Formats: sequence, C-alpha cells, structure tokens
Amino acid sequence: MASFSIEEFVGNGVLKGLIPKLLEEGWDDVPTLKIMNVEDMDAINMTQQQKDALEIRSYLHERALMQYGDALESSGKGLPEILTIGAGDLTSQFGMKRGHIARFMNRTGPSSACVDDPKADPSPATKRISTLSKNNSIYKSFQSVTSQKFPSRTTSITEKTLEQSLVSFKIKDGYVFKGIVAMEPAEPRACGCVQPPAVTDKIAPYSALESISVQKLTPEYKIGMEHLVKTKTPPMKAAELWRNKPAVLLCIRRPGCIMCRAEAHQLYAKKPLFDALGIQLFAVLHEYKESEVREFWPRYWGGAIVYDRGMEFFKALGGGKLLKEKFLSGFVFNPRAIANYKRAKAMGIQQNFKGEGEIKGGLFIVGSGKTGIAYQFIERNFGDWAPIAEVLDICTQLQNQQESQEESSKSSSQFK
Repeated sequence: MASFSIEEFVGNGVLKGLIPKLLEEGWDDVPTLKIMNVEDMDAINMTQQQKDALEIRSYLHERALMQYGDALESSGKGLPEILTIGAGDLTSQFGMKRGHIARFMNRTGPSSACVDDPKADPSPATKRISTLSKNNSIYKSFQSVTSQKFPSRTTSITEKTLEQSLVSFKIKDGYVFKGIVAMEPAEPRACGCVQPPAVTDKIAPYSALESISVQKLTPEYKIGMEHLVKTKTPPMKAAELWRNKPAVLLCIRRPGCIMCRAEAHQLYAKKPLFDALGIQLFAVLHEYKESEVREFWPRYWGGAIVYDRGMEFFKALGGGKLLKEKFLSGFVFNPRAIANYKRAKAMGIQQNFKGEGEIKGGLFIVGSGKTGIAYQFIERNFGDWAPIAEVLDICTQLQNQQESQEESSKSSSQFK
C-alpha cells in the first residue's frame, strides 16, 4: 500500500536531497506534495529530473505501486515515455509483476473508483472554494474530486444552527439522509434468514461528545516527526479538539482491519482539500495497542490520532450503546460487507487480525466551538465509508457558514 510517510514516498531517488527544502516551503506531507503544479515546482527551483521523479512517484502512489519507484525513476525516462513500455519490458527491466502491470497501465487510477460506495452511480456536481484562486494547485485538486459524479446541494446553513440544517434530502438510490445522519442500506442476508442489527437514525446530542475524555497518541504527520507522542499526554475533553476549527473525526473499528485502513487512506489523501476548508482531521481509536498505532500511522493515516478509552464516540454512533456485530452474521452472510472487503483488497492494502473488531465505527463532522454536529455517518455494514464527496460538501457548507457569519459581523461593526 502507498504510505503517507514522506521518506517512503521519495525513496532513494533525486527527491531525497530535496526534503529539507520541501519542509522549509511547507510541502511537508504526501497529499500536499502530490498536488504540486509546475509553478510550485519552479518556485523551489526543481530540476526537470526532480519534476519527472515527482510525477512518476505520484502516479505510483495512486496505484499502490511505490515498490517500483526507485527502479522507474533511475531509468531516466519521464512518465509519458514509461507508459508506452510494453508489459514484457516492464517485467524484464523493472521486475514488475503481471498483476501489477494491469494496475500500472490503468490511466484512470484505482482511487477514483474507491472514493464512494462500490455499487453507487452518483450524478454530476459543481463545487467551489471561494477563498482559493482558480490557478492554485489545491483548488485544482478540489475541482478534480468534486467533479466526480455527485448531486449539488441547495440547502443553506448560514442562518441556522448545524443541528437544524441539512433537513431530509435524498442523495441517490440507497442513501436517504434524515437530518444529518447517514448510513448505507441494509441488504438481505442469507436469503433473509439473518437480520441486520438496528441502528439509530437520530443525530447524537452534542452534549454526548463535548465532555468525552480523550488522549492524543500521535500529532499530525510532518516530515521527520516521531511516530508517537514521546511524553504521555494527559487526558483532555474532546471539545478541545474543535474549539477553534471544525473537525472530522473518523472512528476506527480496528486499525489493523483492511477496510478501516482503506477508509482512512482515502480520506487522508484529500488532506489538502480539508486544509483549504479549514477542517482538522482526527482518527479515534477505542483500543490502544502501540504496535498497531505504529503500523497505522503515518502509512495509512497521517492525521492526529486520539484514544477514546471509554468508547464514548462509538456509543454515540449507536444511539448510546455500542453497535456490535459478529463476524459470521456481519461479514460472511453480508454481501455488502464482502463488496467492501473486495474494494479495500483492490487497493493493495495489508491487514492483520489483532485487536477487537466487532465494535463498529463511523464518522463525525463537528463545527467549531459549540456550534454542534454537522454530520454523522454510521458504519452499518463492516467496511462502509462515508462518501468523500458528501463529507467535502458538508465541510464546504461549514466554510460558507463561517464566511457568512464573519461578513455579518463586519457589517454590524461598520454600522455601530
């Protein structure tokens, strides 16, 4: 799987000596580095060889084929020329496996097929980030993501609290949002003989989240950082996480799970977009195993990780109690869970079976201060993901709300 460690991304090629400069100029994580455009590269005086290397490694990273980075880079060829090489030569010259060749030659990349539900067929949308120039590399990346098939919204939250906003609307077949709670549909299992567990369709009260005791295990990843917080940090109230900026909280069922790793990877890959929207990213664990955290961060997730010892975030997702399901009924007899597994497997992700894996997770988007919960996604089937386009849409509305409030405050102060 393509790691989010900068050191692993640049490998032993010509970009390795550029790391100090990248750090100095703020290109200090993989998702941000991958959206550099020609103007950005020229601004730090990258050579053509370094530009070619970045293009090759970004292409490989999207396809989870970073093991071929050093070999392809050392060929001295640019990506367009490499893509004309035949399958036999890719194997003989670079040792590329036959199965990997098919993934390598797929120009569209696997990530675009893995963003949302594997069975979904959404419809087009147009989005914008008002604070960014259209020539900005982050803006272009945002347009690339949101131009994927997804319907536009007309819901306004500029004059409402978050809990009152986003009233019932239908996204697509199989997705019905009641208020701001989202989940996948439950499909028949074992010819209807096995019933899926009931889930709540009510938003968790903000009071259920703000006082949760959490402990920070890792910081947000930057080049050269220690992989764990050296000094054990004292517990803190969860509300401190979003005191000044909105936050996305990804509640991980088990960090060694292939589907959890895939979800975390595809969400963190959009970090530049969340940065542009002023949104923080946190992963929440209900079980702490140091070896598992080291494997998970920053390879699959480069955001901060917090530990929820009391599993309170997970209880909030279940309406006050943990949402649990056995492997046999929740996976073996569940066609949607199996489809989710295949989707993650296609991304080339490794897995282990360490830790508790029956407690289901989900995702929260929480506004800054005491604004409230903007969005809640429940992992109804093992491996369900909150659709990235939906998450970005909600975060964009949060940004628009904040801008509107700031403009109103300025207008009010002018008339005083």
